[in-house]
Amino acid sequence: MLSARSSRPPAAAVLAALTVLLLLLASACRSASLDAPVPATSAPAQPESSVPMSSVSAAAERDCTAREATDVPAHVTAEAAAVAQSSPDTARAASVQFSVALSRALYDCAHEVGLAFADDSEAILTLAERGLRGPLLLVESWSAPEPMAEIRRLAPERIVAAGFNQQRLQRQLSGIDTEFELDWVPVDPNAALPLRDAPAALVWVVHSAERAAVLGSLGTQIGAAAVAVGAGEDLRALPPQARDTLRSAAHVELGAALDTEAAWQLEVVRRGEELPGGGLLLFEPGRARRLVAMYGHPATSQLGVLGEQGPLEGIERVRSIARDYGADGSDVILAFEIIATVASANPGGDGDYSNETALDVIRPWIDMAAENDMYVVLDLQSGRTDFLTQAKRYAELLRHPHVGLALDPEWRLRPGEVHLRQVGTVDAAEINPVVGWLAGLVREEALPQKLLIMHQFSFSMITNRDQVATPAELAVMIHMDGQGPIATKYSTWEVLTTQPDAGRFYWGWKNFYDEDFPTPTPQQVLALRPSPLFVSYQ
Repeated sequence: MLSARSSRPPAAAVLAALTVLLLLLASACRSASLDAPVPATSAPAQPESSVPMSSVSAAAERDCTAREATDVPAHVTAEAAAVAQSSPDTARAASVQFSVALSRALYDCAHEVGLAFADDSEAILTLAERGLRGPLLLVESWSAPEPMAEIRRLAPERIVAAGFNQQRLQRQLSGIDTEFELDWVPVDPNAALPLRDAPAALVWVVHSAERAAVLGSLGTQIGAAAVAVGAGEDLRALPPQARDTLRSAAHVELGAALDTEAAWQLEVVRRGEELPGGGLLLFEPGRARRLVAMYGHPATSQLGVLGEQGPLEGIERVRSIARDYGADGSDVILAFEIIATVASANPGGDGDYSNETALDVIRPWIDMAAENDMYVVLDLQSGRTDFLTQAKRYAELLRHPHVGLALDPEWRLRPGEVHLRQVGTVDAAEINPVVGWLAGLVREEALPQKLLIMHQFSFSMITNRDQVATPAELAVMIHMDGQGPIATKYSTWEVLTTQPDAGRFYWGWKNFYDEDFPTPTPQQVLALRPSPLFVSYQ
């Protein structure tokens, strides 16, 4: 009988069995490791964050892309119109409502939200210039619930704020239950909206730069823009960039507070036909412009130097004449002053003692002027007929943006009078119908401002001059065209330009090659005060 001790396996056998088992386990582990991916490096430790990791992961997965601007409901753009049309008392509240309505229309969520006071245009522009990955919300007062409710809805990871007291804002935002970073941006007083790379779908024209900052900054999210026009400012005088914005926009809305003249001025801007040398006003503030012209008739050299050569040669000649007239810094525009109706010693078939030049004779000069960025003035010597009757004969030519009109009272006859026995005269009562008709033509055709010249070298030539209308559609000018000794011309200039009504008009001067002695030099003409803005040579 065997004892219990003899029933246990020997120690050597146990050790051998354990060795075999370990070898089998090691082999299994090596086999399993061949089927598993091996990382190149160990995973880095997660950084500390005030936002829980689950929140970061969820934020990264959110698609907060803005909707297309074409999907914005009509009521949202109506909110913008309310801003444009609002009074100063209601502008802030309207701006806040627009910012919230726009955010709701474009975003289901946001990675960033911009925040500024509705009346802080510098802060608003600072955020717009920086750029945001989400909407820009405006605040009128902390008691208004809409902006804070919208922030909660959007649950942004970052709020970008400008123009706030930091401690006050932090207290106001403490009630928002989602975690976010607060990014403070210093207000830049020189901040401006980025240049657009495409035409605006909609442009609001408003009466203040502050209102334009709000609408422009918010509007960029839907492809819209805003342009500011100061009180009483002419839309035609806007800077080139602003005019281009209005011209290229698909639609333009005018604010209610704008001048009543804004509607037709906008049509001029939108049509976009500019004057020679650019712009829509002949003598706009902040830009000195002077026209230098040759005077005469295309068919004869007896009436002035213009007729001594054809249009092409005439351009070169007037260019040489005008060479020194920019010495005071003015932009010099070349011009032709063409006598369209010529005073005649004979009554002619219509009995008016004035020969009307056919349009086909004048047209080549107008076409050549257009091709060379020049201006043209059509001069009327109307004899016994009124100026308006003759002006209407040339309406087709006056529809060109670079063609103006001149009235020469020296050759306006009363019944029974003939030329060269007296100096003619015209009253404001006859001039004003021409002013009204020509201004109407400018409006109807959406033309840039047109030059209307009245020649004068004695008081009697224009009676009741102070009653001549000077509407914004026209640049109404008195052109001193007397001849003779230079001292006499200076004296006439002094008398005419110092009358009480002189400030209502622009002023021009004429040089004669044969009848002046001596012919004034450009330096002498530029020394005159007021400075002549139209200088012609005969």
